[in-house]
Amino acid sequence: MMPSHAIAGEETGGDPEHLTQTARHQTQVDPLAALRAPGDPPWDVYLTGTVFLDIVFTGLDTAPVRGTESWARGMGSSPGGVANMAAALARLGLRTSLAAAFGDDHYGEYCWDALARGEGIDLTPSRTVPGWHSPVTVSMAYEGERTMISHGHEPPPEEPAPDCPPPARAAVASLTPGRRAPWIAQAARKGTRIFADVGWDDTGAWDLAGLADLEHCEAFLPNAEEAMRYTGSTCPKAAAHALTEHVPVAVVTLGAEGAYAVDRRTGETAEVPAIAVEALDPTGAGDVFVAGFVTGTLAGWPLADRLALAGLTAALSVQEFGGSLSAPGWSEIGAWWRRVQSLDTQNPAALRRYAFLDPLIPTHLDRPWPLRRAVPTIGFGRNT
Repeated sequence: MMPSHAIAGEETGGDPEHLTQTARHQTQVDPLAALRAPGDPPWDVYLTGTVFLDIVFTGLDTAPVRGTESWARGMGSSPGGVANMAAALARLGLRTSLAAAFGDDHYGEYCWDALARGEGIDLTPSRTVPGWHSPVTVSMAYEGERTMISHGHEPPPEEPAPDCPPPARAAVASLTPGRRAPWIAQAARKGTRIFADVGWDDTGAWDLAGLADLEHCEAFLPNAEEAMRYTGSTCPKAAAHALTEHVPVAVVTLGAEGAYAVDRRTGETAEVPAIAVEALDPTGAGDVFVAGFVTGTLAGWPLADRLALAGLTAALSVQEFGGSLSAPGWSEIGAWWRRVQSLDTQNPAALRRYAFLDPLIPTHLDRPWPLRRAVPTIGFGRNT
């Protein structure tokens, strides 16, 4: 039974392990078209980080048990790590540049091809590192959660060199407690708007002073547990307000309850409920959420619309395998929007929440499900 405020998720058609090649006639949506002008930065978003090869198993009835063999009903392979965010941004129509190290093995070649040729991501700041193998993550999805095992080695420190970021409207950074990333301050000085998330603090300190680069950020997007630990709050909404003492915009994700955001500069607050869907694989959903919020922010949308797009794109992504190749594009968003409007049971107030999508959705779509998807075996189904 779906909550009365929720909108149904679109069920994807076909075999989720099938790779859909990019169609020849692709309907493009540029959410920043009305804002573009001569002299703009060449890139909408800059990213740097580690690209993994993700191997995802789904359809497990329970967690693996020691000493036994478990069979998964589904499997997919795709670029992961920072590639999740890069692909999500590119699929929403943003001109995306990525600095990352790639191994000189077949995994690295596949990830480079999938991102550069498949997604149109600029890899000019990236490098292939001779003799370095690609980091790999195996993810097992069950009971709505995931368990991951990763292996990899640090690339040589000069590969890539993210200390000279290219001009961009925005950059997305993952903050590390107790450590500054020099490129963040350099990008901010050039006028780049910094959006940041953060991982779990393994030190247990949960000290906001340790997130020194937060001073350069426009928005900070932790989950509820992280936000409460960093602020000492017992309520996620109170934590969001407390975070605005350190950063202009605080967005706290609330899991199945949606997200809450505060903009200190405008006084806006917004809360958008989650969209109820049956999740196949949650890998990369947080990255897709951030990508949706960045897109709406750069487009100049109200805070609630930014949250709504972020939540919608994340909800659509969990219905596909993998992180990067599960991200939806505008054709998927359009298909979902038309479908939910056709259902007599939809709550009118919930439909009005997403009415801002109308002017963005192409009136004619050449291809209902156009994007590349994760495949069980690398190279399977590839056009030659």
